Amino acid sequence: MKNVTYIEDVNTWKEGFSFFIDVKVRFSEVDMFGHMNNTVPFVYFEQARIDYFKSLGFMQDWVKPDHETMIVVADLQCDFAKQVYFDEHIRLFVKAGEIGNSSVDLHYMGLNAKDDICFVGRGTMVQISKRTGKGASWTVEMKNRFNESPSGSIS
Repeated sequence: MKNVTYIEDVNTWKEGFSFFIDVKVRFSEVDMFGHMNNTVPFVYFEQARIDYFKSLGFMQDWVKPDHETMIVVADLQCDFAKQVYFDEHIRLFVKAGEIGNSSVDLHYMGLNAKDDICFVGRGTMVQISKRTGKGASWTVEMKNRFNESPSGSIS
């Protein structure tokens, strides 16, 4: 893929994914030209990362009112490779890239039924303290879970 700075070798990068969700492009997600609106992948990224974080066992704690930490989006981007149309099925993959002290760089990949890459993305998520709003370090156990690379899908 050209001009995608977070992908050095697309084949190696693609092989690093194992977790995905299935999405189907709804009529309300296409524009007047019949293809998926350019804002839609960000909604798909959100669902994929929530399900990914659930699979890691993190989301269940973050949503508890008395839990000390939560997760926020620091930045998010999408790069488009192929057009996507109404009623297409997309497998949306997500994986952890670089893991920082309190941040993680998530990578996303949308594949169509022919296994063609339609769009890719990345975004930095930061775990913060609900009390202070400042970054809260990942525990060793959390870092290990990121590195275990969950597989499978949630539909």
